[in-house]
Amino acid sequence: MSTNSPLDSSDGSPGNGPGYGSGYWPTVVAVGSASVMLPFSVTGAAVALPDMAARLGSSVGTAQWMLNAFNLTFAALPLAAGGLADRLGRRRVLLTGIALVGAMSLLIALAPSIALVDAARAVQGCGAAAVLAAGAAVLAHATSGRRRQLAFGILGTSFGTGLAVGPPVAGALVEAAGWRSVFLLVAALSVAAWLCATRAPESRNSEPPALDAAGAVSFTAALGCLSFAFVRAGSAGWSAPGTLGLLAATVALLGLFTAVELRRADRAMFDVRLFGRPEFVAVVCQPFTVTLGFVVLLVYLPAYLQGVGGRGVLASGLFLLPMTAPVLLLPLVAGRLAARTSVRAVLTAASALIVLGALLLATLRSDGSWWALALPLTPFGAGVGLAFGVMDNAAVSTVPVENAGAAAGIFNTMRITGESVAVSGAAALLTTLVAARLSGSGLPPAAATRIAGQAVQGQVAEAQHAALSEGFTGALHTLGLILAALSTLGAVLTYLALAPGRAAARPGEAPTRPSAEQIQLDV
Repeated sequence: MSTNSPLDSSDGSPGNGPGYGSGYWPTVVAVGSASVMLPFSVTGAAVALPDMAARLGSSVGTAQWMLNAFNLTFAALPLAAGGLADRLGRRRVLLTGIALVGAMSLLIALAPSIALVDAARAVQGCGAAAVLAAGAAVLAHATSGRRRQLAFGILGTSFGTGLAVGPPVAGALVEAAGWRSVFLLVAALSVAAWLCATRAPESRNSEPPALDAAGAVSFTAALGCLSFAFVRAGSAGWSAPGTLGLLAATVALLGLFTAVELRRADRAMFDVRLFGRPEFVAVVCQPFTVTLGFVVLLVYLPAYLQGVGGRGVLASGLFLLPMTAPVLLLPLVAGRLAARTSVRAVLTAASALIVLGALLLATLRSDGSWWALALPLTPFGAGVGLAFGVMDNAAVSTVPVENAGAAAGIFNTMRITGESVAVSGAAALLTTLVAARLSGSGLPPAAATRIAGQAVQGQVAEAQHAALSEGFTGALHTLGLILAALSTLGAVLTYLALAPGRAAARPGEAPTRPSAEQIQLDV
């Protein structure tokens, strides 16, 4: 049983229900404002990384952990945060998460060393996970029907806003005041978001399941080993004993996590019964194919443009607008398209657009114009923007409302896990590909790996500029082909999994919320 929100109405129509005028919009604004700073914490940090690494004198590995530490905890903890939200109160967990993100941003802005930055980023990722899971759960309990569809469309737009404004705003701040100003801005945003979130209604599950500590620890450890493996691969190679050992530990820990979840059944973080639904699996696995290439380009394209392209920090941020602007503009449009067609059609079309963008990465050149770069980036942004408008709503609408926090945690864990693996894995892959090109030009392997790693973070040695330009560009072309293959697979699986009739309720099951206005999953 769940404590009901006063914003619910019996028919789910906008304009009906006591909370639509007085409580609905403050709640939506609260969650939306809190969500804006999460993608900015990723995109802003990526743009600021070259300046930060140079000024703090960090090595390639420690600088990479500025990104990996945040992504690791951000990916591993939404499940636990969703369970805590159901147990302790969704607004309470949301407020705690916002406070952590803001406090750690302030600490990073004042940090004298990269070691302190990396540690603070790990804690900041914990707060971001709480905001992500609790924010979606607050909306799920405060809305229904068409109001829920609108609320989640606005949530997608909030994420899109953080993604769209992140690169140019961070670029302007770095050029004007240095990398620390990026994190000071996040700290300031957290104050406003916290004040808005105090007006959201509180709700909790009166009979929450026991916390799955074993599942949380094994899953976090698996992601940690994988991140360490990718960093090790970038410096020592994929066949190094240390890399292989970490990859083996990852597989073992994932096996342990699976065994723990199967044993706990309905008391697990991952409710294995939900994974018997093909439509649920299709929705929660979408982030792996939808956001994978987008995040990789968002993080490493600025370094490419600044390093081998010789562009300024602000200019490199503006070059990303063809990819980030659609993510700001399309989520609300996607919700309307899904209402007129189906979630199946929108998600399949989104994957197809990403395939097109990935294939067009073959046209990328370090000295290309803004319009030339817009050719592959625009389809990428359009595909992600469409998906963002329907994925969150589809995920929480396939489970009973009492477990909305856990469902949001599952979905967001899949999304952020994909992004975390993409950021750390792409760094290792790009470093390996660029180093191979440099080794072919006569550089010793160790020196080639070190110089390639610096180039992936935007630090290009002038003596190797020509070789690095060719190598980095070729590596991105190869990455585009890999992303096109993954997105094609995602489009096909989504189309098949969300086929008509698969979304019907199982015999004996209570319908999930909303019932009368259940989202369309078929064509």
